[in-house]
Amino acid sequence: MKSVVLFDLDGVLLDSRRAVLNTLAGVATAALGRRITVADLPPEAVTTPRVEVLSALGVAEPDDLCENWWDVALATAADTRLFPGVLEGLMALKEAGAATGLVTLQTRSRLPWLLPPAGLELLDTTVCREDAEPKPAPDGIFLALARLAVATPNAVFVGDTLTDRAAAREAGVAFAGAGWGYAGADTLAAADCPVILTDPAEIGPGLLGLVPARHSATR
Repeated sequence: MKSVVLFDLDGVLLDSRRAVLNTLAGVATAALGRRITVADLPPEAVTTPRVEVLSALGVAEPDDLCENWWDVALATAADTRLFPGVLEGLMALKEAGAATGLVTLQTRSRLPWLLPPAGLELLDTTVCREDAEPKPAPDGIFLALARLAVATPNAVFVGDTLTDRAAAREAGVAFAGAGWGYAGADTLAAADCPVILTDPAEIGPGLLGLVPARHSATR
């Protein structure tokens, strides 16, 4: 039976920390009429909902401002790349016969300029912000599995935040924490995350060992 490995995007496959922080600073600068730099942002800005960060800086109506300005600011600030080893890991999963997918808070229109074509081509499905209720709701994971016709016992979700872990738990799928991501390995460990990867090079067929149905099938 086919297995699938689903991934969060930012902080897991994609190193977009600098782009996100620059975008937050740019939107805040435009809204407040004074220069806001990355140094002015709170340390946890990259793992905090953007509207909360902007509100804390004194930005009024951050939802509306993000709707109008976020994409332009992100496109201007975009300095993103796949983490080393991600492309090779996705290729190895495909060669092993597994499906791959993305469950992200990014909008679909951003994916072509955030991800290289080679990365997009290795993803069998992409669930974006407009497709399902955002994490920690499990809806995006359920939608990805439905599109791929894969049952929850045959799935693994790789994320880098406690929100990702909560979504995986609610969906009933195995979870692996990306210790190189935005929350960090210590935060994941403090929350008793059962599996924490330490390097993007660990993305690959080894993740299929976390699928309970696969364990049963090989006994």
